[in-house]
Amino acid sequence: QLQASGGGLVQAGGSLRLSCAASGRTFSRYDMGWFRQAPRKEREFVSAISWTSGSTSSADSVKGRFAISRDNAKNTVYLQMNSLKPDDTAVYYCVAKARPSTYLGVPTTRALSYDYWGQGTLVTVSS
Repeated sequence: QLQASGGGLVQAGGSLRLSCAASGRTFSRYDMGWFRQAPRKEREFVSAISWTSGSTSSADSVKGRFAISRDNAKNTVYLQMNSLKPDDTAVYYCVAKARPSTYLGVPTTRALSYDYWGQGTLVTVSS
């Protein structure tokens, strides 16, 4: 189970940090990341982090503003969001994908590749 938190209302230019706590299994062997879905828009990839190499993937729209990190000891992944824009308004979903220890590639950006999805946390950025 993935439990996301940290969403809320913030003004443009502000910051938020999302957290996703995993329970029920050890997610230290899973790539973990975030997707988002804005009203009337398609779900889109935001960022993900590998459990083997620590490498990350991020959408161009958030590069330089968002940073993903993880604490395997706490089974938690974080998304630090800075310089927020109204276009970042969306429900943010935490995801996880099982990976063998031999995989050294970057995390996938494909939604269908992820095995587990959290319930989502709403981020609203006002202009």
